[in-house]
Amino acid sequence: MWHVYILNCKNGALYTGITNNLQRRLNEHRQGKGGHFTKSFGAKEIIFSEEHPNKPSALRREAQIKRWTRNKKLALIKGDKVLLKKL
Repeated sequence: MWHVYILNCKNGALYTGITNNLQRRLNEHRQGKGGHFTKSFGAKEIIFSEEHPNKPSALRREAQIKRWTRNKKLALIKGDKVLLKKL
C-alpha cells in the first residue's frame, strides 16, 4: 500500500510526497534525510494522508496535489469538498 501525504514544515510550508511507510518517511524528513525541501525547512508532522493501491497511482495523485494552491491543499486537509471544488 502506498500513501500520498502532506507534511507540515516548521515554517508552515506544506510538502507533498509519497511513501509505502509513513512513520519511516516522517522520521527521515525529521533527520534531514527526506529531501532538500524538508532539510531546509524542517519537518513537523504529517497532516494528511490517503492510501493508494500502487506506486503509479500514488505518483499521479502526488503530481496533481503539488500543482494545487496552498488554499486548495488546506481544503483537502480539512475535508471541505465544497471549497475544494471551488478552488
